[in-house]
Amino acid sequence: MSWADKFNLLNGIVLLRLICGLFFIPHIVGKFTEPATLGFFKAAKFNPPATWMYIAGTIETFLAIGLIFDIYTPYVAAIAAFHLLVAGAATYKVTKKWIWVIGGIEYCVFWMFACIALAMLTWPK
Repeated sequence: MSWADKFNLLNGIVLLRLICGLFFIPHIVGKFTEPATLGFFKAAKFNPPATWMYIAGTIETFLAIGLIFDIYTPYVAAIAAFHLLVAGAATYKVTKKWIWVIGGIEYCVFWMFACIALAMLTWPK
């Protein structure tokens, strides 16, 4: 597959892959620039919180690269879905809310299902 094919925005699977990958970028940036992120990891009882915050940021960096550049997409998408399941569970543990705009898990759940769909669409036959 050529680079032009990997970034063809008229292909629905490519668009889904890019959305799933690019959405990790704000999460990665937030891990390293937003002081409240460490507070979230403390509230979710990840111990030690700073270590888990950096591990999550590292995982998200690899997931973003894999999805954006179409590297092992079905497997990376499946791992991303699991990562988002954990993130959603941690968010629910802290906030007990569904609605995304008030700190709930709606966004993580939607994104997780988008990654599951991507894995299913690209899984080797």
